[in-house]
Amino acid sequence: MKQEMRAKIARACRILFGALLCAVMLLVCAGPATAQQKDKKNKNKKDAPADTNVPSMMSDEQQIDVLISTMLGAWQVGDLDRLHQTYEDNVVLVSGNWAPPIIGWTNFAAMYQQQRAHMQQVRMDRSNTYIKLDGNFGWACYQWDFSATVDGQPSAAQGQTTLILQKQNGKWVIAHNHTSLVQGSGALTPAKPATSVAQPPQH
Repeated sequence: MKQEMRAKIARACRILFGALLCAVMLLVCAGPATAQQKDKKNKNKKDAPADTNVPSMMSDEQQIDVLISTMLGAWQVGDLDRLHQTYEDNVVLVSGNWAPPIIGWTNFAAMYQQQRAHMQQVRMDRSNTYIKLDGNFGWACYQWDFSATVDGQPSAAQGQTTLILQKQNGKWVIAHNHTSLVQGSGALTPAKPATSVAQPPQH
């Protein structure tokens, strides 16, 4: 009877030990797999593009102010792609020159690239910005102070810009840009029609 009990206890111990051994093996094997899945999940999360549909935490006025800064920054450094993101394709631009308005992004981009090629050390400072909203439309006006080296010669100008903006698919873009040079503030020098930067203040 005692031998039979001992046999049962020994068998139970072997079963328990086997079960524990299997559990340990499963944990050992599952550990790296789980870590790999976690790393893969984190990597995918990191590599995934930001959700552009997430509502902005900024007010519309703040979004427009950032848009103007982005536009001026891209204009200064010659970043055509980023500049394009701030304008709608059917934008209308009125310059400080006695010239017809520029209609459409394609026409503006061609003019901008032609003039930007003559400029180095470009700087555009903005001040006294005023922004007003009316539903999905808004307008902003500000003063600017421009300086650059144009064809090797220093140039400077001051002026004012008025922008009409439209909110499209939750994003503000510039629909109209009207820029005026301040006469008598030292209109751009040198004043060469071919390389005049009267348009750069047309940003």
